Amino acid sequence: MAEKEKSREFPELEEFYDVDADGEKSLILHNDNVNTFQFVIESLIDVCKHTTEQAEQCAYLVHYKGKCDVKQGSFDFLRPMRHELVERGLNATID
Repeated sequence: MAEKEKSREFPELEEFYDVDADGEKSLILHNDNVNTFQFVIESLIDVCKHTTEQAEQCAYLVHYKGKCDVKQGSFDFLRPMRHELVERGLNATID
């Protein structure tokens, strides 16, 4: 099995992230006291492509700290994610 893992090729990060050091922004998810943990977790998995563990950690941080940086990248990269989170009834901003 280790040979299969070694033989897999992973694409460069630039294919997934539009990273610009000067223009890097953060997608911030804010606590709303309305949506369930499960809904927030599922939304982060669907929209931000988080793993289950990442999404759970973010959901807890949002709940206990009031907000959490859930994704980083350029404004143009984050804008559709923010739009989709807001369409789902979550409170998200790009800072």
